[in-house]
Amino acid sequence: MDPHLKKLIEEALSEDLGNGDVTSEAIIPADAASTADIKAKQDLVLAGLDGAREVFLYLDPSVEFTPLAQEGDIIKSGTALARVSGKTRVLLAGERVALNLLQHLSGIATLTSRYVEHLKGTKAQILDTRKTLPGLRRLEKYAVRMGGGKNHRFGLYDGILIKDNHITAAGSITKAVELARKNAHNLLKIEVETKTLDEVREALAAKTDVIMLDNMSVEMMKEAVKLIAGRVLVEASGNVTLETIRAIAETGVDFISSGSLTHSAPAADISMKIK
Repeated sequence: MDPHLKKLIEEALSEDLGNGDVTSEAIIPADAASTADIKAKQDLVLAGLDGAREVFLYLDPSVEFTPLAQEGDIIKSGTALARVSGKTRVLLAGERVALNLLQHLSGIATLTSRYVEHLKGTKAQILDTRKTLPGLRRLEKYAVRMGGGKNHRFGLYDGILIKDNHITAAGSITKAVELARKNAHNLLKIEVETKTLDEVREALAAKTDVIMLDNMSVEMMKEAVKLIAGRVLVEASGNVTLETIRAIAETGVDFISSGSLTHSAPAADISMKIK
């Protein structure tokens, strides 16, 4: 098992089980065995099934977990996603943690797929951000990929993104880019956040690799894309919703980033029922 996932599962089970499942231990014989189906109760894009399986196997390696669908599949409501067989107490001990992972990640994949659908016919790609739940970033960004989206930088260490506070601290966009080029690894691309057309011009003059258009109106974005004229890649960010994303994409930007993919995705409705 991936060490990151193992640690997450250990912490989640410890949080939920504590000293034991007092309800199941009082009601269900230790040697009782059952089979349960995990089912989608809504249309969704599946993500997190591997994590759900690992929860049950962590509790008892003899559990039989049979996937009935694959990660990234478009699932119809009522479809069985997996079948789990083993000791009844084990199935109930792992149920909530397994479903929490599966519901959260499938929710992200499902929302991402809706954004991707709105972008069809344009060149724009939807990106996630660092607005993730602490400790879950790797899984949440995985779910974005399952929904057809792309990952932005994973953290502060794998991409240079000069934002407003960096610009203020450095004194200007020009100075910030100059310092980044001088002091950072030469293979890292440099992206600059801009809020006005003058800032776009300054970022272009500084020869940055990517320009982010932050919280601009659609009309201003059109002007910025025209000004940039394909010389660098362009990312749009801020006020991105399912209602606005198409108009943003049609300005000609290359990427559209949205924190809502991870921080605002509703959990998918998935249940586990003992047969």
